[in-house]
Amino acid sequence: MPVSSSANSLTNKNSLTELENSIGYFFEREALPLEALTHRTFSHEHPSEARYFNERLEFLGDSVLGMVISEELFKRFPSWNEGKLSKLKAAVVQDKRLALIAGKVNLGAHVKLGKGEELTGGRSKPSLLADAFEALIAAVYLDGGLESARAVILRLFDAEIDDVVKQGGLCDPKTNLQELAHRMFGEQPEYRLVGQSGPDHKKVFHVELILAGQILGDGSGSSKKVAEQEAAKNALESLRKNKK
Repeated sequence: MPVSSSANSLTNKNSLTELENSIGYFFEREALPLEALTHRTFSHEHPSEARYFNERLEFLGDSVLGMVISEELFKRFPSWNEGKLSKLKAAVVQDKRLALIAGKVNLGAHVKLGKGEELTGGRSKPSLLADAFEALIAAVYLDGGLESARAVILRLFDAEIDDVVKQGGLCDPKTNLQELAHRMFGEQPEYRLVGQSGPDHKKVFHVELILAGQILGDGSGSSKKVAEQEAAKNALESLRKNKK
């Protein structure tokens, strides 16, 4: 079935060129960015047109992004210890910031969505944009190799790293809780997925946080990452109240 909306397709060469100009990389294999920017909901509605969607690429892109950013922080801050570098990395690659960078390259305009996701504002959802961005990084990596992916990542993240450092945004709830749990209990928290709700195009994940044999917090979110951060935030508040 042909796609009527030009905003919902990368089959238009001008659309792909626009995206390539934005990220500073031009693909040899156009099938890779097509897959990277195809959401599950579009594939389910148009199986003959889109056999694949971007979740496998998202998995790979998360690792490529993490490795490149880790190496860059290691080089850029030679006097920082492992703990401080870990906090900075977590702040740099969190979904909220990935979505912000995706917005700067207008990634949402190119993602192929199902009708339901389109109607519920999928193009502006931070989790969806973050996932698509990770998938796009994987597409660059598979098409041009590690150095091409590194060049794209560092071009897009150079100012963002400096911005995070200037804002002092080196902590996130999961990292803070991990450190506190180690000091207080000598063990690490466990995040347990206890359920999912909502339709496929608008899933909500529910997570419990287990520490010292107790449920210390729970959280919900549009991805397991978001739900775990919410659970960690609630657990931190609980532990701090108990210490008073």
